[in-house]
Amino acid sequence: MGSPLVLLDVDGVLNPFERPHRGFRRHRCSPNGVTFRLWLNAAHGPALLELAESAGAELAWASYWCDNANEWISPRVGLPRLPFVPIPRFPGIEEGRTLGAWKARHVAAWVERRPFVWFEDEPDATACIAAEEGVAEHLLVAVDPMVGLTGDDLERGAAWLRALAR
Repeated sequence: MGSPLVLLDVDGVLNPFERPHRGFRRHRCSPNGVTFRLWLNAAHGPALLELAESAGAELAWASYWCDNANEWISPRVGLPRLPFVPIPRFPGIEEGRTLGAWKARHVAAWVERRPFVWFEDEPDATACIAAEEGVAEHLLVAVDPMVGLTGDDLERGAAWLRALAR
């Protein structure tokens, strides 16, 4: 089975879409020469590391940022380099159906039947990941993209991981 995974999205999860509450700082990131303005909270990294360590889990990116998250996001939130799900650019509705379905397809293939918690904001990702064949036990924590990752979201993931270990 392997150790559980804690999968992280960036936009809408670590980078909320609305100006967030205190603790977030504005950053400019330019992966592949395209500049983005992000709101990131340096407290997220230590909280996520603690979550993973306490559960014997491995953190990984599950975001369109792929390896760019290691250069542009990790150092700003206090995370080390993490493995990432290789999610190609969304091909459009004909092939990918929805963003949530496209991401779910690639996450399901990458996790290789390992249990996982996925912090994600795509509204249909929960149903899409559950419909993928061979997916192990999992919890998709539906993060409000306007607010981003909260303590309540982290606690939901931690509680599920504790129950998994029993």
